[in-house]
Amino acid sequence: MSNQTAESPVATSLGGWSPYHSLTPNDKKVFEEALKGHLGVKYTPQSVSTQVVAGKNYRFKCTASIPPADVIWEAIVEIYAPLQGLPYITGIIRI
Repeated sequence: MSNQTAESPVATSLGGWSPYHSLTPNDKKVFEEALKGHLGVKYTPQSVSTQVVAGKNYRFKCTASIPPADVIWEAIVEIYAPLQGLPYITGIIRI
C-alpha cells in the first residue's frame, strides 16, 4: 500500500526531506512564484526535495546561467512556502 498523493509524490517522514524527484505542477508554481521578478541569473529547476514544516521547504536542484553566456552551472534554490502568503527564496547555493 502506498501513502503517496498527487500533492506529495514521494513518501517522507514528518519533518524529513524527501528524496529528489521530478517536479509536480504545484512545485513548478511555487518555483515560478518565488522567482517572479528575480533578475540576472536564470535558474531552471531539474528536480526537487521537500520538507513539511509549518508550511513547506523546497530545495530545487537547478541549472543556472547568465544569458546570453553559454556557461552553465548547477545550483540549489531554497524556497519557503508559508501556510499563508507567497513563497519566497531563502537561499541559493552554487554547487
